[in-house]
Amino acid sequence: MPELPEVETVRRGLAPVMEGQVIAQARVNRPDLRWPFPENMADRLTGTRVERLRRRSKYILADLSSGETLLIHLGMSGRMLVSGDPLGTFVHDHPAPEKHDHVVLDMGQGARVTFNDPRRFGAMDLMDTAEAERHPLLVSLGPEPLGNAFSESYLTGMLKGRRTPIKSALLDQKIIAGLGNIYVCEALYRARIHPARKVNRISEARLGALVPIIREVLQDAIAAGGSSLRDFRQADGELGYFQHSFDVYGREGAPCRSEACADTVRRIVQSGRSSFYCASCQR
Repeated sequence: MPELPEVETVRRGLAPVMEGQVIAQARVNRPDLRWPFPENMADRLTGTRVERLRRRSKYILADLSSGETLLIHLGMSGRMLVSGDPLGTFVHDHPAPEKHDHVVLDMGQGARVTFNDPRRFGAMDLMDTAEAERHPLLVSLGPEPLGNAFSESYLTGMLKGRRTPIKSALLDQKIIAGLGNIYVCEALYRARIHPARKVNRISEARLGALVPIIREVLQDAIAAGGSSLRDFRQADGELGYFQHSFDVYGREGAPCRSEACADTVRRIVQSGRSSFYCASCQR
């Protein structure tokens, strides 16, 4: 499932052809994805202007001139692809319709945004913009890791005394919004912290040091266009490239990237998810 860098990459790719533009025609080609689409969604979208395109955690939010906000979740295989962009950012003509093109937005200036989702684990919803933060998918989320509210004092305060493994704590969306398995593994490697170490056995200094490291990992991933492991594509259809820079994720048995280390990357399973780490570097 796309994590924060992938979703932010898609948002940035969509912004030039959606922000400030009118949805001339919206088409909804099936009644549901993971959940049913909102009632009359195509009619409610058609004719509205996208005032702002933003991201909250792993969700893209399009604030509309109608006073509603369109929530988009990519799910496991969802893609938001742009074609026919008159601004010259994208070179793709409008492709022939595909089987899994579930929502199509024809923008007023000629661009088309297509939501394609073969596995149908994605979702879209409409809500009042003024009440958006109270949406069930958003209301319990913690602060954005790239925002000012995510600080060393916040993280150490939230984690103080917890007996849960540090990796599980960082994956808790109520503590930090948007972090997923890939980037938690990478951040813990850079911080030299073992993913199974209990939070209450990590000093406040080491916990606090995770804040700039997490930001650095996410910013590096966004700069590389995210990570393409299975289905992820940027809005122009291109792959992300951060997977070529992974220090540990998916590298079980490969040499540790630290020049001073002769060990190899190992894998354990925590709560049904693979954790990759170097036993010599991470304590």
